[in-house]
Amino acid sequence: MQEFTFIIKDKNGLHARPAGAISSVSKSYVSSVTIKCGEKVADGKRLLSVMSLGAKCGASLHFEIEGKDEELTKDALYSVCEEKLGTNDK
Repeated sequence: MQEFTFIIKDKNGLHARPAGAISSVSKSYVSSVTIKCGEKVADGKRLLSVMSLGAKCGASLHFEIEGKDEELTKDALYSVCEEKLGTNDK
């Protein structure tokens, strides 16, 4: 299993555009993607599930990726988070 945590820097938080990018990238890989924000848990491949996290600026998103291509999936998701939600150190 691969994991990483990303802190949202975008003042708009996790809105439709970045949530769509996250779910789109997640769907393009075989591995399962679980995203946690506080007590909430989302399936990374389902747009409405990702949006239901309601993550605001400053919130931590914890990604858990498991499957055959988990390392590639992790790298792609991290890149999307950096691009759509602000920069963060790996």
